[in-house]
Amino acid sequence: MNVLKALAAQLLGAASTLLFIWLLPEFMHGAGVLALTQGSIAAGWSRLLRQPIWWLPIHVLFLPTALGLLLLQLPAWLYLLAVLILALVFWGTIKGDVPLFLSSTAVVNAVVRIVKQEKALAFAELGAGVGSVVVPLAKQCPTMVVTGYELAPIPWAITAWRSRWLSNLGVYRSSFWTCDLAPYAVVFAFLSPNPMPELALKIKREMRPGSLFISSSFPVPGWQPEVIKQIQDRGMTKLYCYRVR
Repeated sequence: MNVLKALAAQLLGAASTLLFIWLLPEFMHGAGVLALTQGSIAAGWSRLLRQPIWWLPIHVLFLPTALGLLLLQLPAWLYLLAVLILALVFWGTIKGDVPLFLSSTAVVNAVVRIVKQEKALAFAELGAGVGSVVVPLAKQCPTMVVTGYELAPIPWAITAWRSRWLSNLGVYRSSFWTCDLAPYAVVFAFLSPNPMPELALKIKREMRPGSLFISSSFPVPGWQPEVIKQIQDRGMTKLYCYRVR
């Protein structure tokens, strides 16, 4: 759905730019000006179409980047390779669900403290990315079973490689929508606002009473967190901790 919205935003940006050329021809000179104008307008349309905020820089930079690459006259196969690599890395973003977010060391340290307070024996991360949480967590909590679910091929491969010597960490290349959350005392996710309502239903349906769900940065709509932990990192991350009743 977000891909269709992105296409619509770009087309509307192009149409709006043509209108500006007709109305204000004295200001619309040069390919760079036109490209930046189109990208900025497309970003505006993106917000009106309610796309996630991380699409804004994509829209702004898409046409200027394309023009810059054309000036470089690179071989055509390089473009295909770049698109393929980006697709394998940002798999969730392309599908319109979840971008690739990396958790800070301060977030990891906070999660370690939480699982130790919970005396958790099993932990899962939904969307493990490149292992920025599950790998250090498995190292610091060797008696806890740690599981990561990641669908994007390249991030999954990186996490699997990083965890090759960690016997208590399992990394699965599968969608977290298909996994069962019942075995886990603590579940962690750093996703986006889009999947949270549906994820809330899955949590209520599968997680055991008394278990803990931690959402980094994005609250669950309509849920009251047991505690909100403010992390002192660059992004001033908040961890929303929800006790399953």
